[in-house]
Amino acid sequence: MEQHILEWITKYGYAAIVGLLMLGIVGLPVPDETLLTFTGYLVFRGTFRLPLAFAACLAGSGCGITISYLLGRTFGLKLIHRYGRYVRIREDHVVKAHAWFRKAGHWSLTVGYFIPGVRHLTAYAAGMSDLEAPQFALFAYTGAVLWVSAFLSLGYFLGDRWEAVERNIHHHLVYLTLAGIIALAGYWIWRRLRARAR
Repeated sequence: MEQHILEWITKYGYAAIVGLLMLGIVGLPVPDETLLTFTGYLVFRGTFRLPLAFAACLAGSGCGITISYLLGRTFGLKLIHRYGRYVRIREDHVVKAHAWFRKAGHWSLTVGYFIPGVRHLTAYAAGMSDLEAPQFALFAYTGAVLWVSAFLSLGYFLGDRWEAVERNIHHHLVYLTLAGIIALAGYWIWRRLRARAR
């Protein structure tokens, strides 16, 4: 699958980058980091021009996360109201999720790009939580710029070594994700214990 995607990028250029990144962010099994790093490598080789490659990557990721947000906003709450009771999701859960996104959850749209698996869910969650469109745009598109810049730069500066290093970075991202989840869980437990003590 990964090899086919790299071949499509080489063959169809910027249009393939836009389409594949859009589908990957929506949730299809596209190796997004590999795609971006390979695109940076092709800029290094002179196959792509940097401004156009950056614009294509940004367009693909921006379109993908916007589609996810709109799907969550359009269908998410309806599905929760209709089927939520079967999985024990109540109205107060939705209210709390909305309050959390207002307070701090929007940062997950920015940081979530760098966490494997999370970037595919944050926009759906933001839409389902009824996060306002301007806030969504600010944090989601800022995250897209940072994410695209980081992995395009990685591919460009690594040059011919991009593939070996990119694989190692993917493993490191998984470990960092697990560490982050453990840290957040610990913080949540600490807050609960502290609240009970009071």
